[in-house]
Amino acid sequence: MSAVQNNTHEHLLPPNWKTKITEWLQEDIPSFDYGGYVVGEKPTTAILYGKSEGVVAGVPFFTEIFEQLGCRVEWHVKEGEVLKPIQTCAHVYGPVRQILIGERTALNMMARCSGIASQAHRLRLLKEKNGFKGVIAGTRKTTPGFRLVEKYGMLVGGADTHRMDLSSMIMLKDNHVWSTGSITAAVQKAKAVGGFALKIEVECRSEEEADEAIAAGADIVMLDNFKGDALKAAGASIKQRWAAKGRQVLIECSGGVTEQTIESYFCDAIDIISLGSMTQGVSFVDFSLKVQKD
Repeated sequence: MSAVQNNTHEHLLPPNWKTKITEWLQEDIPSFDYGGYVVGEKPTTAILYGKSEGVVAGVPFFTEIFEQLGCRVEWHVKEGEVLKPIQTCAHVYGPVRQILIGERTALNMMARCSGIASQAHRLRLLKEKNGFKGVIAGTRKTTPGFRLVEKYGMLVGGADTHRMDLSSMIMLKDNHVWSTGSITAAVQKAKAVGGFALKIEVECRSEEEADEAIAAGADIVMLDNFKGDALKAAGASIKQRWAAKGRQVLIECSGGVTEQTIESYFCDAIDIISLGSMTQGVSFVDFSLKVQKD
């Protein structure tokens, strides 16, 4: 079987990404490797099988896991490719003990990253089918310590990552507003420290709150838990009202959006639809790694 050259998003990753993988491996073997003692260091080959349909994602992480263990990975599928199970995805070459050390860590990562990429891919297809011109985005509802992989999966699947962290954009939610006293006060404080480089988004529960946020200088308003015709009417009303005053504003909707319901949110007045369900409760893609018998 011929190898393929993967054009991954690895060049996007921060300088410290490989230390994350070292931490994963250390977590799994904090002391003795009893199973590894049984099998020893004999050179062997293992095959990565894709056992359920989905989008392949996580290639650089998988490869790095085994490279840190002194193994070599040869890929036979490209990142972003849709699996047709059961499909041979890669060969791993190295000492059997080292392959087994990396096995579960690598499979867990691939399953989740590919699951998120698959969800993002299905959402992108729905966007294209309906001619929606806006952005489908994830959220910050990610697993602590695993955010980089989950956001990576969104990109591979064709979704927007939304903000990466609290330093990427200023998002003022209900707790920020209640703690400050008003939307206007919260936006003014945010602008004082965020400067010109950071956009400000405000979570709003009504058109009146959206108007206050825009008047105070917000760049994006999030219509939280609006649905159906009420969402479309509010979005159009806000856009028209502020366009007449010479202000362009982005409108995001979020709250309760799923793959099954997202088509009811598509409209010209909405610029961004964000889904926590892209990472929470997503179905994993099934992979297995099998050492070959002599």
